[in-house]
Amino acid sequence: MKPLFLSLILCASTACAKPLKVFILAGQSNMEGHAKISSFDHIGMDPKTAPMLEEMRDKDGNPRVLDNVRVSYLTGGKVNGVGTGPLTAGFGSRKDPTQNGEKIGPEFTFGIYMEKLLNEPILIIKTAWGGKSINTNFRPPSAGPYVFNDKQIENYKKQNKDVNAELAARNEAVGVYYKYMIDHVKKTLTDPGKVHPAYNAKDGYELAGFVWFQGWNDMVDSGTYPNRSQPGGYHKYSEVLAHFIRDVRKDLTAPKMPFVIGVMGAGGPTKDYGKNQQRYKSTHDGFRQAMAAPASMPEFKDNVVAVLTENSWDPELDAAAEKRNLINNKKKELQKGQLSKKEQAAELEKFTAETLTERDEKLLTGITNADYHYKGSAKILGQIGKAFAEANHQLLKK
Repeated sequence: MKPLFLSLILCASTACAKPLKVFILAGQSNMEGHAKISSFDHIGMDPKTAPMLEEMRDKDGNPRVLDNVRVSYLTGGKVNGVGTGPLTAGFGSRKDPTQNGEKIGPEFTFGIYMEKLLNEPILIIKTAWGGKSINTNFRPPSAGPYVFNDKQIENYKKQNKDVNAELAARNEAVGVYYKYMIDHVKKTLTDPGKVHPAYNAKDGYELAGFVWFQGWNDMVDSGTYPNRSQPGGYHKYSEVLAHFIRDVRKDLTAPKMPFVIGVMGAGGPTKDYGKNQQRYKSTHDGFRQAMAAPASMPEFKDNVVAVLTENSWDPELDAAAEKRNLINNKKKELQKGQLSKKEQAAELEKFTAETLTERDEKLLTGITNADYHYKGSAKILGQIGKAFAEANHQLLKK
């Protein structure tokens, strides 16, 4: 055995060979990511997140390109496509899966901060498609086939539909995207060097983490979860997610691979919900608890963690968006009146000036999509990606 000081000298001179760190990011539209690059400036308006913006941009103010972090990204609509390359902005939701877009998801800051934490080459394998559930599309093999509950059977009978035919159609879709995901990961790992030039076959690779960010389609599915507004109404989600964790580890031969659950938090903490949001509070609370539940199961102790993405929400954006809504409503009101178009424009301009501050106008540049897509805010999704990296890294240290 070499003396410790000699080992340190050799490591310093040869950058001690290590397996390539591989992280898998999977889910639906929020894992795809709908934050436009145009929303980056907003990050710098908050002293707490301004340092993150410095990490996201190079010295010329352009999105950073991380040669040491490479991505293989499977996404797309009816036709799946794969995009690869150094991590940068543009690996979010894409019109053409093979070409960089104008959006980011959690992968951008996940890669930035994971590289800072590990200081070694990283490969991110990302698979994400909008509008997909875990009860059907991502349903893992050990969860078994989809089964209708009594209420679903009753509803189909009322519609004079063949229950067996409907169930067969549902099960044709079961697990399709789970298979796409696993197949893409395995295919990429047959030769990681095609994606990451730092890969050395002699040193191999390590599956260092899996991040799951999904949930919206299950949360709004009153058919699969008929009692969703009641306590325990989403218990089936917890059960299927536990199967999912077991199955991805089994299928990828990584029994203790760290697993991060990105708990849906669009809208922010429910304790802060306003009057118009109260009707959603019980379902959102119940679903978030169900998503986080597997992390508390004894079998997943110290290797599964739940990250509450609600903590990355920005209430200041809500306030600015509400003011914009007031202006839009005022515009509709004026259009119904007797004023000429010129007079309408003058009144609307006056109302806008009285309603929006200069800061509000800047804040609105941070919103590029709907609330269910975390407002398309790079500030929100950037913080989420950072939180995922930090949580995953903590699991690696255990």
